[in-house]
Order: sequence, then structure tokens, then C-alpha cells
Amino acid sequence: MLLSSMLLYAFISSFTPGPNNIMAMYLAQKHGFRKTFKFCLGVGTGFWAILLLCCYFDLWLKDVIPKIEYWMSIIGSVYMVYLALKIIRSKDENAVGEREGEQRFFTGMLLQFINPKVILFGLSVVSVFIVPYCRSTASLWLYSILLGCIGFAGTLSWSLFGAVFSRFLSKHSRPFRLLMFLLLIYCAYTILKY
Repeated sequence: MLLSSMLLYAFISSFTPGPNNIMAMYLAQKHGFRKTFKFCLGVGTGFWAILLLCCYFDLWLKDVIPKIEYWMSIIGSVYMVYLALKIIRSKDENAVGEREGEQRFFTGMLLQFINPKVILFGLSVVSVFIVPYCRSTASLWLYSILLGCIGFAGTLSWSLFGAVFSRFLSKHSRPFRLLMFLLLIYCAYTILKY
């Protein structure tokens, strides 16, 4: 029962709109699924790293997070507004260099460390479903890998959506960019609101 609750929570959190998924869909629409895969891989790696850190530092984080949560939410919101502005100002170019593709992995990975949705997900799933019941290193790694894979699958599905509907989204590029802009602004707003 506890495992099914954790998996349900993980799937809902990973497949709902957020900065990772919105960026993955936008990048896949603009550059294609294959070139967005590195971003998704970076998101999955960063997601896994956050979960693993939450597992090992759960008690310490509970003491520290309330002190830095305000600043993390501001930094995360500012970064989301920056991403939103990049989307709304972008041109309809489809070419991407290899160097930019490599940077996309690190962008996806580093985004997780300032993504309040992922950090709050990690803290809640670890403190409610994992650490109270499992404390061995093997189980902490296993759950982190499992949840990281679910996060990766969520981002990958959004990028697949962007790639599949690329022609439609390209035809309606301006409204699509405006929608992605507004969704990221909304994400930033909800983070600051809470």
C-alpha cells in the first residue's frame, strides 16, 4: 500500500506541468526529440541526485530548508522567468550545434538544483515514504534510482509530445511560445506565492 501511494505521488508529480516538462516540450518542438534527449537525460540525472541527497541528508535538510526556502524560491522563480523570456524571444531556428547539445545536459541537470518543484518533491517523498521505513544504503539508492527514472520518463514524454506535434506547433509558433511563456511565469508565481 505504501509503495503504491509513493508511486502514484511520483507519477503525478513527474508527469504534471513544471519547468522540466515545459522546457522539454519546447526544446523538442524547436530542435527535435533526438537533440532534446540530452536535456532529458540531464533532468533525470539531476532529479536522481536531488533524491539521493534528500535521502542522505533528510534530517539535516528539515532543519536547514526553512531557513533557505525563501531564497531558493526567489532564485528558482527568477530562473523560470529567465527561461520564459528566452522562450518568448526565441526565433524559429532549428539548427543546434553539438556544443549546445552538450550544454543542454548540464542545463537540465543544474536546473534540478534550483527547481523548487523537484526539491519539495524530493523532501516530501523521502521524508514520508522512504526514510521512515528504509535506511540501508542499498534501499536509498534503489528508491532514488526508481524515482529518478520516473522523473526522467515524465520529462521524456513531454519532449516526445513536443516532437510529435512539432509541425503543428511550428505552424502556431507564436501562440505556442506565448503559452509556454505564460506557463513558466505561472510556475514562478505559484512558487513565490507559497
